[in-house]
Amino acid sequence: MTLEADLSDAIGERHVLIDPSVTASYESDWTRRFVGHARCVVRPGDIRDVGSVLQLCSRHGVAVVTQGGNTGLVGGSVPRGGEVVLSTSRMGDIGPVDVVTGQVTVGAGVTLTALQQAIRPLGLDFGVDFAARDSATIGGLVSTNAGGERVLRYGTMRQQVVGLEAVLADGSPLSRLEALPKENTGYDLVGLLTGSEGTLAVITAVRVRLWPLLAHRTVALLALETTGAALEALAELKPRLGSLEAAELFLADGLALVRDHTGLPAPMAGEHVAYLLVECADRVDPSEALLEALGEVSTLVPGLVDIVVGEDARSRRDLWRYREAHTESINANGVPVKLDVAIPHSQLERALEELPGIAAAAAPGARTIIFGHLNEGNLHVNVLGTSDHQGVSEAVLRYVASLHGSISAEHGIGRAKTQWLSLSRSATEIAAMRSIKTALDPGQVLNPGVIFKD
Repeated sequence: MTLEADLSDAIGERHVLIDPSVTASYESDWTRRFVGHARCVVRPGDIRDVGSVLQLCSRHGVAVVTQGGNTGLVGGSVPRGGEVVLSTSRMGDIGPVDVVTGQVTVGAGVTLTALQQAIRPLGLDFGVDFAARDSATIGGLVSTNAGGERVLRYGTMRQQVVGLEAVLADGSPLSRLEALPKENTGYDLVGLLTGSEGTLAVITAVRVRLWPLLAHRTVALLALETTGAALEALAELKPRLGSLEAAELFLADGLALVRDHTGLPAPMAGEHVAYLLVECADRVDPSEALLEALGEVSTLVPGLVDIVVGEDARSRRDLWRYREAHTESINANGVPVKLDVAIPHSQLERALEELPGIAAAAAPGARTIIFGHLNEGNLHVNVLGTSDHQGVSEAVLRYVASLHGSISAEHGIGRAKTQWLSLSRSATEIAAMRSIKTALDPGQVLNPGVIFKD
């Protein structure tokens, strides 16, 4: 029998997609940069189905690419040519919420928005959030150790995962969903699979940590004369605001691009070099504390020249739109070179000044738009107007490495950055990671070509 016939027998014919007009949506990412061909797309419904799929693919010698919401930026969930795409879309169960421990078990295919909608009526919230919330899945967030806008307060996805369920390459189930607060019996397999980008196992369910829902929020947008002033303002705000939850940076050229694409009005009078969007959240209204802190900081940071505050839901949403519309506005202007990097704080001002020139030297005439999560030094470097992804990536990533930064802050290595892995990891580390990959997936069934060069 063919692999497709075996898969149909195992999980049902209607969950094995072979029509090219149907599978096409699974064969490229939303940036349009990564495109491949899938032998077929399978949609298993639970851990048993996933085990059957992996056993059959191993038997037939066909590789598997796991795909959640397909919102990644480094090609890690896109087939190259002939792999089976395993979609987690049917694994969308949300279990009972344990309000005492603040935990819930969810299927890998549950979207971030669906999780938020399930827990917020219970007075609970989730620690990770970002603009792609309607599509991004919890399994994908774990697989890439996603960060987003709230890392300042809650940490990355790794800090939200208390247990998980997965299937190894040979179809063997692995379950660590007990989530005991103290458990010390050997290797941390949950931690190992978090951030493994689908190369070690297929995650089927996750037990996540929940946080108290902080219903009272205030947002402020600060206009600054220099990027250094943005760093100074954040440094002064942090010790004054225990309620600080987000600190997002964008620049004048990014704001102009967003306004051109969305038709949004100017957020304030005049044009400014840098903009810092901060959000505070608390059990009680944090507006007074934020305004008091802003008043103090404005006298300490001469480069802080204007402030707009959003206290009601609509004004907060409007201010966030200037930041969250960056990605869609950039993509509307072409296929960008998208590089997600982390820079040490001591080098951030220098990097923000020099990165456009680094990109322009590699691709004359290209346009560089930078925004990101300022507290973590996480910059999203987007270069428009060039098809030389290789040359721009080479120049930017080597520059980042020269500053002792990381070539990937939150999207992973995927297929896009495999040749530069050694800029952030030593030969010893890479050898150790390869050994783990070989031990758990000796047949190279899971996401071949992701993290490591073939």
